[in-house]
Amino acid sequence: MNLSELKDQLIIDEGVKYETYLDHLGLKTCGIGHLCREDEPEFDLTIGTQISEERCTELFEQDIQSVIIDCKKVYENWDDLPEDCKQICANMMFNLGLPRYSKFRKHIQAVMDGNWKESANQMRQSKWYHQVTNRAERLAFRMENIVD
Repeated sequence: MNLSELKDQLIIDEGVKYETYLDHLGLKTCGIGHLCREDEPEFDLTIGTQISEERCTELFEQDIQSVIIDCKKVYENWDDLPEDCKQICANMMFNLGLPRYSKFRKHIQAVMDGNWKESANQMRQSKWYHQVTNRAERLAFRMENIVD
Protein backbone atom coordinates (compact mmCIF):
# COMPACT_ATOMS: atom_id res chain seq x y z
CA MET A 1 0.00 0.00 0.00
CA ASN A 2 1.29 3.44 -0.93
CA LEU A 3 1.60 5.07 2.51
CA SER A 4 3.01 8.30 1.10
CA GLU A 5 -0.10 8.79 -1.03
CA LEU A 6 -2.33 7.99 1.96
CA LYS A 7 -0.42 10.51 4.08
CA ASP A 8 -0.92 13.20 1.42
CA GLN A 9 -4.66 12.49 1.33
CA LEU A 10 -4.95 12.53 5.12
CA ILE A 11 -3.09 15.84 5.34
CA ILE A 12 -5.71 17.27 2.97
CA ASP A 13 -8.56 15.79 5.03
CA GLU A 14 -7.21 16.15 8.56
CA GLY A 15 -4.81 19.04 8.19
CA VAL A 16 -1.51 19.11 10.04
CA LYS A 17 -0.78 21.23 13.09
CA TYR A 18 2.53 21.28 14.88
CA GLU A 19 0.85 22.10 18.17
CA THR A 20 -1.77 20.75 20.53
CA TYR A 21 -5.33 21.88 19.79
CA LEU A 22 -8.92 20.88 20.48
CA ASP A 23 -10.72 19.12 17.65
CA HIS A 24 -14.38 19.71 16.78
CA LEU A 25 -15.38 17.41 19.66
CA GLY A 26 -13.19 19.27 22.14
CA LEU A 27 -10.59 16.49 22.33
CA LYS A 28 -6.88 17.27 22.55
CA THR A 29 -5.27 16.58 19.19
CA CYS A 30 -1.98 17.31 17.42
CA GLY A 31 -0.17 16.57 14.18
CA ILE A 32 -2.21 14.92 11.45
CA GLY A 33 -5.46 14.37 13.33
CA HIS A 34 -3.76 12.46 16.15
CA LEU A 35 -5.97 12.12 19.22
CA CYS A 36 -3.66 12.58 22.23
CA ARG A 37 -3.87 9.64 24.64
CA GLU A 38 -3.32 9.72 28.40
CA ASP A 39 -0.13 7.65 28.09
CA GLU A 40 1.49 10.20 25.73
CA PRO A 41 3.41 13.30 26.83
CA GLU A 42 1.24 15.53 24.62
CA PHE A 43 -1.84 14.71 26.71
CA ASP A 44 -0.67 16.91 29.61
CA LEU A 45 0.52 19.82 27.46
CA THR A 46 -1.32 23.12 27.35
CA ILE A 47 -3.38 23.76 24.22
CA GLY A 48 -1.18 25.59 21.71
CA THR A 49 2.08 23.96 22.84
CA GLN A 50 4.37 23.36 19.87
CA ILE A 51 5.07 19.77 18.74
CA SER A 52 8.09 18.98 16.56
CA GLU A 53 7.65 17.85 12.98
CA GLU A 54 9.55 14.67 13.88
CA ARG A 55 7.10 13.89 16.71
CA CYS A 56 4.11 14.54 14.44
CA THR A 57 5.59 12.15 11.88
CA GLU A 58 6.22 9.53 14.57
CA LEU A 59 2.63 9.76 15.83
CA PHE A 60 1.26 9.61 12.29
CA GLU A 61 3.29 6.51 11.45
CA GLN A 62 2.00 4.80 14.61
CA ASP A 63 -1.58 5.79 13.71
CA ILE A 64 -1.24 4.48 10.15
CA GLN A 65 0.09 1.13 11.34
CA SER A 66 -2.92 0.84 13.68
CA VAL A 67 -5.27 1.77 10.83
CA ILE A 68 -3.83 -0.93 8.57
CA ILE A 69 -4.07 -3.53 11.35
CA ASP A 70 -7.72 -2.53 11.86
CA CYS A 71 -8.41 -2.71 8.12
CA LYS A 72 -7.00 -6.24 8.05
CA LYS A 73 -9.36 -7.16 10.91
CA VAL A 74 -12.33 -6.04 8.79
CA TYR A 75 -11.13 -7.37 5.42
CA GLU A 76 -9.59 -10.84 5.31
CA ASN A 77 -8.61 -10.12 1.69
CA TRP A 78 -7.10 -6.69 2.46
CA ASP A 79 -3.86 -7.34 0.57
CA ASP A 80 -5.81 -8.39 -2.54
CA LEU A 81 -8.03 -5.29 -2.72
CA PRO A 82 -7.31 -2.68 -5.42
CA GLU A 83 -4.92 0.05 -4.25
CA ASP A 84 -7.50 2.81 -4.53
CA CYS A 85 -9.98 0.79 -2.47
CA LYS A 86 -7.37 0.31 0.26
CA GLN A 87 -6.60 4.05 0.22
CA ILE A 88 -10.29 4.92 0.59
CA CYS A 89 -11.02 2.38 3.33
CA ALA A 90 -7.88 3.32 5.27
CA ASN A 91 -8.87 7.00 5.03
CA MET A 92 -12.30 6.16 6.41
CA MET A 93 -10.81 3.97 9.15
CA PHE A 94 -8.43 6.79 10.13
CA ASN A 95 -11.38 9.17 10.40
CA LEU A 96 -13.88 6.83 12.07
CA GLY A 97 -11.85 4.30 14.04
CA LEU A 98 -12.59 0.58 14.10
CA PRO A 99 -15.71 0.63 16.32
CA ARG A 100 -17.55 3.13 14.09
CA TYR A 101 -16.18 1.83 10.77
CA SER A 102 -17.29 -1.71 11.67
CA LYS A 103 -20.91 -0.51 11.72
CA PHE A 104 -20.74 0.17 7.94
CA ARG A 105 -21.81 -3.44 7.32
CA LYS A 106 -23.35 -2.95 3.86
CA HIS A 107 -20.38 -0.86 2.69
CA ILE A 108 -17.97 -3.48 4.02
CA GLN A 109 -19.89 -6.29 2.32
CA ALA A 110 -19.93 -4.36 -0.97
CA VAL A 111 -16.14 -3.93 -0.76
CA MET A 112 -15.71 -7.65 -0.09
CA ASP A 113 -17.95 -8.37 -3.09
CA GLY A 114 -16.00 -5.94 -5.29
CA ASN A 115 -19.18 -3.93 -5.84
CA TRP A 116 -17.61 -0.47 -5.86
CA LYS A 117 -20.80 1.38 -6.88
CA GLU A 118 -22.80 -0.14 -4.03
CA SER A 119 -19.97 0.59 -1.63
CA ALA A 120 -20.06 4.26 -2.69
CA ASN A 121 -23.86 4.24 -2.39
CA GLN A 122 -23.61 2.97 1.19
CA MET A 123 -21.01 5.61 2.02
CA ARG A 124 -23.38 8.32 0.79
CA GLN A 125 -26.28 6.98 2.88
CA SER A 126 -24.41 7.27 6.17
CA LYS A 127 -24.50 9.84 8.96
CA TRP A 128 -20.73 10.15 8.46
CA TYR A 129 -21.33 11.41 4.89
CA HIS A 130 -23.33 14.36 6.25
CA GLN A 131 -20.70 15.10 8.90
CA VAL A 132 -17.74 15.27 6.52
CA THR A 133 -19.50 15.76 3.19
CA ASN A 134 -16.59 17.07 1.09
CA ARG A 135 -14.24 14.32 2.22
CA ALA A 136 -16.91 11.62 2.03
CA GLU A 137 -18.07 12.63 -1.47
CA ARG A 138 -14.51 12.67 -2.79
CA LEU A 139 -13.94 9.19 -1.34
CA ALA A 140 -17.30 7.86 -2.60
CA PHE A 141 -16.58 9.24 -6.08
CA ARG A 142 -13.21 7.51 -6.10
CA MET A 143 -14.79 4.28 -4.85
CA GLU A 144 -17.50 4.12 -7.54
CA ASN A 145 -14.86 4.73 -10.21
CA ILE A 146 -12.49 1.92 -9.24
CA VAL A 147 -11.55 -0.19 -12.21
CA ASP A 148 -10.12 -3.59 -11.39
